[in-house]
Amino acid sequence: MMRPMKLAGNQLLFGAGTLGHLKTLGAKKVVIVVSSERIRKSEQWALIVAPLEEVGIPFSVFVGVEPDPSFSTVRKGAEFFLGEEPDFILAVGGGSVMDAAKTMWVLYEHPEIDSLVPLMSKEGFPKLRGKARFGCIPTTSGSASEVSRSVVITDDDGVKCGIGNMEMMPDLAICDPVLTVSLPPEMTAATGMDALTHAVEAYASTRANYVSDILAKQAILDVFRALPAACKDGGDLKARETMMNASMVAGLAFTNVSLGIVHSIAHGCGSLFHLPHGKANAIILPYVIDFNCSDSRAKGLYDGLAEALGAGDFGDAVRSLNEKVGIPRTLGDVVEEEAFEKNLGTLADLAMADGCTKTNPIIPSKEGMTELLRTIYSGS
Repeated sequence: MMRPMKLAGNQLLFGAGTLGHLKTLGAKKVVIVVSSERIRKSEQWALIVAPLEEVGIPFSVFVGVEPDPSFSTVRKGAEFFLGEEPDFILAVGGGSVMDAAKTMWVLYEHPEIDSLVPLMSKEGFPKLRGKARFGCIPTTSGSASEVSRSVVITDDDGVKCGIGNMEMMPDLAICDPVLTVSLPPEMTAATGMDALTHAVEAYASTRANYVSDILAKQAILDVFRALPAACKDGGDLKARETMMNASMVAGLAFTNVSLGIVHSIAHGCGSLFHLPHGKANAIILPYVIDFNCSDSRAKGLYDGLAEALGAGDFGDAVRSLNEKVGIPRTLGDVVEEEAFEKNLGTLADLAMADGCTKTNPIIPSKEGMTELLRTIYSGS
């Protein structure tokens, strides 16, 4: 039975110049969440705060969200919110900032929550918007957290926890590509391949439907076309806009139909090896495509994508794109063998237990997952 779809929150804007929409927030007090002081010193910062200043909306800034944000950071942010009492929270940054800010929002609305456990439950997720609305302005083209119900937060034991509920869908998303022009090539590549992975996994998901297929397929074709150009010339605003739109559209797809074992494995790699999420997805993706080809439905989808791209094999097309944008070929290129072997069993267990595994075209056995992980590590 199909699940109800939700395509973003109340307002979704995309394209150059859309930051001006911030003038219409109608908020009494805004807290902006950013990763570091670096963004406040950038040329782009004025584009974000000028609309607020123009209409006299007061704002304060919470600074300090690390990659793979921890629950302790979330608590600090929520405490800051409680002191500032905003009626609008605005996350400005990549996926880590947006995920952390969403979770801070939950704790601001419900200060009694003292762990991630209540958020992991499918039933009784805390109601939001009693104190504040929430918006996102992405500065990368990859995570699509601005149109997603999901967050990934690292708990106090160092384990990445994926949490998803439509209550956390941002009310406002502004996707202005101007904010991505200063992104370095390596980060452009990693975040761009994250967007591609979202689209490919949504397209092959066992929950995929007519609408999600339209969104995911277009995102796939756009990433193949625009990512090399964006990596080559960060100032190519057309390529940047295509990538931001593709990332956003892929997010609309996957937040409704979920993902697959690329993400399941990547989440574990982040927890155990501290491998950046986008880079992990990029490395793992072609191997999972090969693995999923044992399923006739998935193979048919991949073959159709290969034909649309003028390629002979879709997995090889992804490998070629990875090579163009400087992504390593195997996990062995970025993870030491001793660490991999020591954690292989744990990595397989984490991947099997991950929620994304449920919608992969093939759900492997523990032995099958272990064998796949060895293939991804060695490339053989």
